[in-house]
Amino acid sequence: MTVRTAFDLIFRNALLRSSAIPVDIGVTGGRIAAIEPGLACEAVEVDVGGRLALPGFVDTHIHLDKACLLERCGHIHGTLSDAIRAVSAMKRDFDVDDVYARGAKVLERAIVHGTTRMRTHVEIDPRIGLRSFEAVKALKRDYAWAIDLSLCVFPQEGLTNDPGAEELLVQALRDGAEAIGGCPYTDTDPNAHLTRIFDLAQEFDLDVDLHLDFDLDPSWSHLDEVCRQTALRNYGGRVAIGHATKLSALPPERLKAATAQLAKTGIAVTVLPATDLYLMGRDATHNAPRGLTLAHKLAADGIVCSVATNNVLNPFTPFGDASLLRMANFYANVAHAAVGDFDTCLDLVTELPARLMNLGDYGIAVGKPADLVVLDTQDSRFAIAELPDVLMGFKNGRQTFERKRATLLKP
Repeated sequence: MTVRTAFDLIFRNALLRSSAIPVDIGVTGGRIAAIEPGLACEAVEVDVGGRLALPGFVDTHIHLDKACLLERCGHIHGTLSDAIRAVSAMKRDFDVDDVYARGAKVLERAIVHGTTRMRTHVEIDPRIGLRSFEAVKALKRDYAWAIDLSLCVFPQEGLTNDPGAEELLVQALRDGAEAIGGCPYTDTDPNAHLTRIFDLAQEFDLDVDLHLDFDLDPSWSHLDEVCRQTALRNYGGRVAIGHATKLSALPPERLKAATAQLAKTGIAVTVLPATDLYLMGRDATHNAPRGLTLAHKLAADGIVCSVATNNVLNPFTPFGDASLLRMANFYANVAHAAVGDFDTCLDLVTELPARLMNLGDYGIAVGKPADLVVLDTQDSRFAIAELPDVLMGFKNGRQTFERKRATLLKP
């Protein structure tokens, strides 16, 4: 046993992905002060019982502002354009309280499923104004005790073709947005759209997170322009693209070239399995394509990737519980991930999305915030395969939730 000065809290017998045996984690002032076996110290103790402790899941791409809308739809929807039109009509009637309530419902589900960091994309345009932005800012403030919420503002329905959108976008950037996004495939001038988004990103010194190439037609793409803008502005490591389902439709040689292009320019990729699978290939009469870009294979080629939630219970995705562990399992199944890829699939909802968001304070290491979630498994290799319960979570050393283990009631 190593004798240390007093800690506020000690996690006993925690299995880390980096350790072969369980260790103790000492916490002082909400930060990790020591990690080693057998810490000898008087402190409040939490016995992890040899179970897996993670720094929490990281959701890089979710839309809290348009979650939980299924009961309002009243129509059959299926294509991407259908979903955009449906939400465009509904969001005219959104108010701050409505967006807050729906977002809080999803945020609380995410928290108890172990998410500790999240980037939510927030639509800004003349139809919704800044109402969703104000609601999500309030969610960020009110749930900071459990989750770090970052706001990425973007124009869903175009920019150059939507008078008034840019002025609102700039107002949100001045009022605390932490990243800027874009959606060039909905704009009548996609390249001008991208140029303006990158201009604003540089002006406000923000990362860029784009919706991009969201279909299965390999005959055209906006990726080249994104790569050009990224290189031109020396923005490598600060740009991410979401969906990028076109990559799944490329033949091997073209995919190899696109992969090299992404790696060279330092652009990250977020795959959104629930939405990508739901919306892609719907016009096929048989043998429908999956439309899922293989994030674990891109990661093996040096590209920072993440798997994220995107939408929950709305026309884009009429499913969802905000569980990133379930999403990673879903992804691994559909992507034909080998058992040897399961660790990478866990990386896709932890370490890699933290890198995508440039979170320098993420991880279980001395000096980092004491953000931990405990999974009911004693082998990290099985976290993806088994879908273990997330039993408890801590933010800055304070417990944020607890889930009781199920008990069999034998006769």
